[in-house]
Amino acid sequence: MSKELQVVKSNHIISASYRLSTTEQRIILSCIAQVRRDEPVTDEVLYSVTATDIADLCGTDQRTIYRDLAAAAERLFERRVTIMLEPDGSSRPTRKRLTRWVQTVDYIEGEGRVELRFGKDILPFLTGLTEQFTRYQLSAVAKMTSAHAIRLFELLAQYGNAGRREICIDQLRDWFQLGDSYPVLKDLKRRVIDPAVEQINEHSPLAVTYSQRKAGRKVTHLVFDFAPKESAGPALEKKPKQSGPKVLTSYELSKLARPGESEAAALKRLGAVLA
Repeated sequence: MSKELQVVKSNHIISASYRLSTTEQRIILSCIAQVRRDEPVTDEVLYSVTATDIADLCGTDQRTIYRDLAAAAERLFERRVTIMLEPDGSSRPTRKRLTRWVQTVDYIEGEGRVELRFGKDILPFLTGLTEQFTRYQLSAVAKMTSAHAIRLFELLAQYGNAGRREICIDQLRDWFQLGDSYPVLKDLKRRVIDPAVEQINEHSPLAVTYSQRKAGRKVTHLVFDFAPKESAGPALEKKPKQSGPKVLTSYELSKLARPGESEAAALKRLGAVLA
């Protein structure tokens, strides 16, 4: 499998709530990189990835991949995604769609191969994208061993050359599906954020630092500053510097809106658009 394969995801999927293990992420991303975006794709198309493909891509021991692949393939069938926005970007604040990544997944033991079909509701977020999407080379995340690092990288890559992204801690916990884990910020940073930032800095084309922002005495947001490394090459596609309105998620907008203020009025006042 070529390391030059590119992953293209709708920003709505990047901002969706889901949890995948590192091996599951590698399977999904390897298959997303095979999706044709220049022609119609149906939910009947079968995508395939082998233990050899992943071992070559990630530089890991093929025996370890064989061991993990079968279990990851079985778990993938149960993995769900919570999406709050429709593929066209229109806001659906009262609609929470629960769907699955895949409709079928097979593991061929003798070949160490996973074959899957993406779910019908997921395909619009992976094909025919002309706006509100993020593109990066699969090699940018291939060697990461933290699923949180892969997700955080995507959340930063989503902002292109902006160089900074401020994320509400409650929103980040929801995106990562952390539940009741790490309720204390110190533990969240030690177990999730710090390892993710370390892996992004070690393996990806981005250099990242972060700081905290308070509302009163409480830390409510993490502020990530990032820039391409000089030797990063083409692994992260550069986007034109954003000069338009600020982009907010529905969750961030709900926090900034005044009591009784409509969504449209809040967007106008803030000079923003929905992600």
